[in-house]
Amino acid sequence: MDSPSLKFLIVATLMTCAPALAAPPQTANVLGPEWVAIDPALLDDMRGGFMTGDGTALSFGIERAVYVNGELMATTRVQIPDVGRMTTEQAQQLERFNRGMVVQVGGGNTFEQAGNLNGVLIQNTLDGQDIRALTTVNVGVDTLGAFQDLNTQTALQNAMVTATAP
Repeated sequence: MDSPSLKFLIVATLMTCAPALAAPPQTANVLGPEWVAIDPALLDDMRGGFMTGDGTALSFGIERAVYVNGELMATTRVQIPDVGRMTTEQAQQLERFNRGMVVQVGGGNTFEQAGNLNGVLIQNTLDGQDIRALTTVNVGVDTLGAFQDLNTQTALQNAMVTATAP
């Protein structure tokens, strides 16, 4: 490799790394003084996660809610911030969640449960009710590091191809 091509490769490599070495940007509070940033460490504790062998973190949460005429009638929720380190209490919450939920609207409803429902059972004996059942699943996967590594490798490869092109 001749000297000008080698210099170009070194400069291109340094330019690719420059954003990572730069000081973090200073952001103004554009949303107003009542909005306060949450400490990243607190967010990490809330998100939690499971670390796989390759460093990927996994967290899981699920919530069921039943609304009748806009009013919250029943809700159940499980949040497992670190699937790899699930506690006994979290496992028990997940087991209770899997039992299901019965919501009865109006009088005269009867239900005899045999086993787990694994869902929501809504009994309604009233006319004209707006009944909504919501299930929200939150799964978090920390792949930012992998994307950053991929971006760096791609940038370096592009710089090398450009530097060695005739």
